[in-house]
Amino acid sequence: MPQIHTPLLAPVDGHRNVTDLLVRRAEKAPDHAAFDVATGDGSWQQISTASFLHEVQRLAKGFIAAGIRPGDALAIMASTRFEWAVTDLAAWFAGAVVVPVYETSSPVQVAGIVRDAGVVLGVGGTEAQTSRLIDAFAETGTGGLGAYAMDPRERVTGGIPTLDELRSRADEVTDADLERHRTAADLDAAATIVYTSGTTGEPKGAVLTHRNFLGQVLNIAAAYGEVVHEGGNTIIFLPLAHVLARGLQLICLANGMRIAHLSDPSTVVETLSVLRPTFLVVVPRVLERIQAAAAQKAEAAHLTRVWRAAVATAVAGGRASEQSADGRAPASVRHRLFEALFYRRLRAVMGGRVDYILSGGARLDPEVSLFFRGIGVPVIEGYGLTETTAPLTGNLPGDIRAGTVGRPLPGSTVRIGDDGEILAKGIGVFRGYRDSAHDADAFVDGFFRTGDLGRFDAEGRLIIVGRVKDVIVTSTGKTIVPAPWEFAVEADPLVSHAVMVGEGRSFLTALIVVDPEEVAARQGATPADGRLHEIPDEDLRARIQRRIDAANALVSRSEQVRRFTLIAADLADTTIITPTLKIKRRILLERGSDVVAALYS
Repeated sequence: MPQIHTPLLAPVDGHRNVTDLLVRRAEKAPDHAAFDVATGDGSWQQISTASFLHEVQRLAKGFIAAGIRPGDALAIMASTRFEWAVTDLAAWFAGAVVVPVYETSSPVQVAGIVRDAGVVLGVGGTEAQTSRLIDAFAETGTGGLGAYAMDPRERVTGGIPTLDELRSRADEVTDADLERHRTAADLDAAATIVYTSGTTGEPKGAVLTHRNFLGQVLNIAAAYGEVVHEGGNTIIFLPLAHVLARGLQLICLANGMRIAHLSDPSTVVETLSVLRPTFLVVVPRVLERIQAAAAQKAEAAHLTRVWRAAVATAVAGGRASEQSADGRAPASVRHRLFEALFYRRLRAVMGGRVDYILSGGARLDPEVSLFFRGIGVPVIEGYGLTETTAPLTGNLPGDIRAGTVGRPLPGSTVRIGDDGEILAKGIGVFRGYRDSAHDADAFVDGFFRTGDLGRFDAEGRLIIVGRVKDVIVTSTGKTIVPAPWEFAVEADPLVSHAVMVGEGRSFLTALIVVDPEEVAARQGATPADGRLHEIPDEDLRARIQRRIDAANALVSRSEQVRRFTLIAADLADTTIITPTLKIKRRILLERGSDVVAALYS
């Protein structure tokens, strides 16, 4: 079986646990700005590493005073915000195991998580989020130490306590007691229990250790020193309940890269121009939207043909950069023209200082990657899962290949099984699920089964092919991997999700979930009743038909979709969309059974 290993760049044995990252950084550069924090009046205040450490220590003492013991589970349910970072580190300083809960989780999901993890104390962001934790505690008999809100007292009513009340108890705990709690966990102790998104089944609690986090933080920082450094800054707007955002936060904190948090992704563009980050982590949809917005502006200015030429020139430049020895391509006359017309303005939209963008969470269209590289903002695509403590593979600065997710990162081994499944072993691979019954099918020969299909290119870079459980077997005996066709269709900004159908059928069809903004523009609102709604819009259908035809041209005849239906769905509904914005295929097909039946009638 093909297998590639990348040795460790940085050992972890010199650390006790994750908290050492903050302690050592504060000793090295106490006055360095670690965070940009919104003040509420539109401005931003810088918080030093020493100040952050002090806040963490005070809250940790409050947790201990409230009764937290080493190994206790502490839940955090909040949007991405500075207080999330404080609470996360404070929980670790108190010796607790952090259990993140997505703010979009339903009451049933919240109750299931706190019950399974045995949560003893909860922290919510707002009053509403804290109330949801309180309700879950009451239903499950957990949360014996209560729930507290991050919001200050003036924004919380109904008798819900706040973190300020815990901080006020800091004097009850000595520095020596805090240090005993902080150092109670060793490298192989559980640091967090992260419940997977559950695209193909019920969420499972992945137990990630301090060794997992430290191994990833130290080795990714060593591999990406050009990206993460003291002179840089970033904005985190991905959910901190996701391991990728938390891992990024730790890497930046340990290496002096200033962090700002945004809870509302709709404010990202205006914030970029203020904070001017040097590095961003996004999902592919963000890049697709930036490009689509530029296309719309060009169309409004009657410059569509010019814009298309600019895109083609940028893609060609990106491709030439990949082939050049120094990663650069000579600027042509056309490139200089489009630099003045478009490229410079697009970089300004992103703040004007972005050196690199990391794209993860879903597949990125290679043409989009090449376009951004061509305008001067290289996109680093990586691949990983909750169970691998975020990135498992990644392209590196100066060695980026669009359409791949790079080679194994330091300390990781990737193997391709006989059936094409990607198997993983290494410093970031978790120790197992909280329920050990789930481990039996999760590992083979000591390797974690990712559930994804992949292959290596000639230079050892990983290419994602699809999901094992998404494979379709038609009534004619053909085995179809739907991902390549679906990826091609989803590259269209009009399409949020493309779901191929055909299990046990004689030919393939598809449900096309239209972008909610497009639905709202045409119908005035997106559905919010949990049902799927067909969209009888012939103009929209004709536009998407062109993308369907292009996708069909990329695959063999047996893999082509013959019929499709446009669907409007509530993509805020967590019963069909995971917190990481992946479609729950089984649920969608169950709800759309009548629509599917009509496609085959």
